[in-house]
Amino acid sequence: MDLQELTEKINSFDVNDIDWNNMGSWPLAGRVFFATLVFVSVLVGLYFFDIQSLVERNEQVVAKEETLKQDFETKAFRVANLAAYKKQLADIEESFGSLLRQLPRDTEVAGLLEDITDSALGANLDIRSIKLDKEKETQFYTELPINIDVVGEYHDFGAFVSAVAGLGRIVTLHDFSVAPLDKAASKKLNLKIVAKTYRYNDEQKPSKKKKKKKKAKG
Repeated sequence: MDLQELTEKINSFDVNDIDWNNMGSWPLAGRVFFATLVFVSVLVGLYFFDIQSLVERNEQVVAKEETLKQDFETKAFRVANLAAYKKQLADIEESFGSLLRQLPRDTEVAGLLEDITDSALGANLDIRSIKLDKEKETQFYTELPINIDVVGEYHDFGAFVSAVAGLGRIVTLHDFSVAPLDKAASKKLNLKIVAKTYRYNDEQKPSKKKKKKKKAKG
């Protein structure tokens, strides 16, 4: 069969002439083509209904594997640096304990007032008053304000502030005001300042509210 005859057969082919009930009578080329078409259709169906789901599952497994690798690397890093973390924690606890030791206890507040008084006198200041104000309690510490009212020259105030900052206990200075005295000829000024120190709230110490409740029950 030459090319011209093949072309004529293809052009004269009509789907309606196919006998679907007797495929055995089809030409060999037709049967091969139909079998190939069925085979390709089955492969495409398998891909979309089975293989594609396996591909998606494989992608999920690969992504999970990557997450597990990163988690393992993080944990391995932590284990490798566990000794350093423990040392760092010990240093923090030691530093925290050192800071707590700088907070005055109830029995040390009087000594702190005396130290502030000595600092003022050492700076050549005239003391009008140094007295405790009302305590302010927070979750972890109690704030102890100390109202200071002194008279002196400007450079003496600087010496006083430096002396207070050098005390062995934590003391912060707030809300200062400097004003001239009533006497116009006087070079001295009036300094009013609030010094605040802090007392650590012991968690084991019962709060005032709990004490009141116990009294009420009694």
